Parts: sequence; C-alpha cells; structure tokens
Amino acid sequence: MPATTSASVNGQLLSSRSPLTGWLAVVSVMLGIFAIVTTEILPIGLLTSIGSSFTVSDGMAGLTMTMPGLLAAIAAPLVTAATARFDRRLMLCVFIFLLALANFLAAAAPDYWLVLTARIMVGITIGGFWPIGVGLAERLVPPASVGRATAVIFSAVPLGSVLGVPSGTLIGDLAGWRTAFTVMGALTVGVLVMLLLFVPPLPPIQATRLSMLGGMLRSASTRFALLLTFLVVLAHFGTYTYVTPFLEQVTHASDGVVTTFLLLYGAAGILGNFLGGAWAARYPRTTFGLAAGLIAAVTLLLPALGRWETGAVILLLVWGIAYGAVPVASQTWFSKTAPHAPEAASVLFTASFQATISIGALVGGVTLDRTSPSVVMLLGGCTAVLMVLAVGARFAERLTGPDCTERS
Repeated sequence: MPATTSASVNGQLLSSRSPLTGWLAVVSVMLGIFAIVTTEILPIGLLTSIGSSFTVSDGMAGLTMTMPGLLAAIAAPLVTAATARFDRRLMLCVFIFLLALANFLAAAAPDYWLVLTARIMVGITIGGFWPIGVGLAERLVPPASVGRATAVIFSAVPLGSVLGVPSGTLIGDLAGWRTAFTVMGALTVGVLVMLLLFVPPLPPIQATRLSMLGGMLRSASTRFALLLTFLVVLAHFGTYTYVTPFLEQVTHASDGVVTTFLLLYGAAGILGNFLGGAWAARYPRTTFGLAAGLIAAVTLLLPALGRWETGAVILLLVWGIAYGAVPVASQTWFSKTAPHAPEAASVLFTASFQATISIGALVGGVTLDRTSPSVVMLLGGCTAVLMVLAVGARFAERLTGPDCTERS
C-alpha cells in the first residue's frame, strides 16, 4: 500500500475519534501486553508449587518457562507473515482469546503435559500479539502523543513483574497456583472486552514478509544487537527463573518473604525501565553494557551475600533496576536498525528475545537439577560478563554502525 494511502487512512481514523478513545485503545493494548508478560513469567513465583503438584523437579517445572519462549520465537515471524493482510485489531483479539484459554487450561490441567500444552498456547500468543501491539501507538493517537503512548505500552513489561508475578505468587500462597492462573484468565477476558470496545479497525499498512527479516539480518548492527540480546537475556532468565528455589534453599526465606522480595524486585524494574528508556535512545550500547554489568555483579555475588535476607534483597533491587533497562534497550536498538519497518523490527526483537528466554530457562533448569541454585547464579553471572566484554570490544574497535552510534 503506498505511503500516501497509509497516511490518509490513519489521518481519517484519528480525526474521527476522540483523544480519550485513542488513549483507551492505547491502555487496552498495554493491558494486553501486561496480561501476556504476567502469564509468561507467572510460573517463576509458583515454580515449586507447580512441581510438587505434579511430582516433578524444579528443573522440570522450569519447562513452563521454556515452552512459551520457544514457541514465541517460532511464531513471531511465521504468524506475523501469515496474518500480514488481516485487520490488526482482529488479530489482537484472536491472540488474547487464545491467552485466556491457555490460562484456564493451565488452571484445570489434571496432568503436567496439559500445563505444557497451555504454555505452548501462551508462546503462540506472544509471537502474534507482541510484534503487532508494540508498534500501534502512532495509529491510535495524534503524532504529538506517540512518544507518550509508546512509553505507556512498554510500561506493561515492568508492570508485569511488579504487579503480576508477586500478586500471582501471593494468590498461589493463599489459594493455590491454579487459582493464580484462573485469575489471570479472568483478567485476560476483561482485556479482550476492552480491545473489542476501544480499538478501532486497523487494516494492515505494510505487509511484513520473511524476506524483510532476512534483509535485516544482513546488517552488522542487527547481528550485534542479536548477540547482545542473546547473552544478557540468557544470563537473566537462566538465573531469575530459579530465583524462588534460591531464596527458599539458600536464603531460607519464607513464602511471605519471597513474595515481598519479588515485589521489591519488580518495583525496581519499573525504575530501571524508565531510566533505560531515557538513556537507550541516545546511548544504547552504554545502557546495554551497564545493565549487563550490574546483572553479572548481582548473580556472582548472590551465592555469598544472598545467604542473608538483607544481602539478598539489596542485590535483588539492583537486579531489578538493571534488567528493567534491558527490554527497552534491546527494542530501541532493533528499531534503529529498521526505522521504516517497525513491525519487522518488533518481529526480530520478539523472536530473539523469546528464543533466549526459552534457552535460558532450559539451561538453568538442567543446571539446577544437577548442581544447586548457587551454581546457576554463578554461571549466569559469567554469561553476563561475556556480554560486557562484547560491548567493550565493540567500543574499543569503534565498529558501531550509524544506526547504533551513540552521542558520547
């Protein structure tokens, strides 16, 4: 579709809608991503409960984190390309409906394989909803408000950690992990209603084809962004997925203390998200490197200082701030490599991020079953150090492409 036609369609759409309705649509999309993020990482706080319910190890229960990431990585390019000519509002609603079914299936599953089936459905939802949703701000609000609307949409990521995981953990402690998934299913149904009410029809503007992704991969800047994302997300999710077993077995924290610690971690993540968003636009390499350095320091120090609750909570606060900057820094870098194809950039970001979540959770789970939570932390720290070294080497060689050049 020609660019002039696209502008005309968007202009007519925005002029016929009130600003309030546009912002309600933005909030609806944000809540959709919040529901997705919360559902994906909900098992982190419920891992031991799920494992004991089906008599499986903590490492095996970690497959509930591995499956969504794996399927999201596969679904992101395939589903986006296959549905490129469908109305984007329709696709958002379809994927959120699938997420609601996944939550209810997990809540009712009598066998562990059905829980994993539900997690596969979550992965398909992530791969389909995320690449569409994160780039919709400019189609829902006037140009002057696009920046704020984008920030609102991305705020769903730390909010999922702040409100979603600790709340899910608390519900799991009080009423069982199945109730936590049931509540998430009900919340997702509410999001579906909001999408139907407030998001306008959104005919596709630019079809995302697999060939576009291949073209992006030929860019040195894109490949470097992939490397950095792989290392830091591998380090984070290879360790954070199993932070609950660590706090229970090494820190000897009670269930209530674990929930409080996760809440504080998530609150720090909100701060990190806003700090990262402010810095990443100008200094993506430095933001990425600093975040990885802090994650490395935290995970390497946890086996020693995390034996005491005070040391554990301080390190978790630093960890939350550090990781809060990672998604926005990674997404910003990918966007800079393809400014004229935002949906394609989001597809590549989603696929790489989710694939690494899957690998990190799997490697961490295998390591946990064969060693201990402390060894998991140490290996994650070493991986984060590799990311810092990669950033340092790139800086020393001054090979950063124009899309990722920092003003420093």
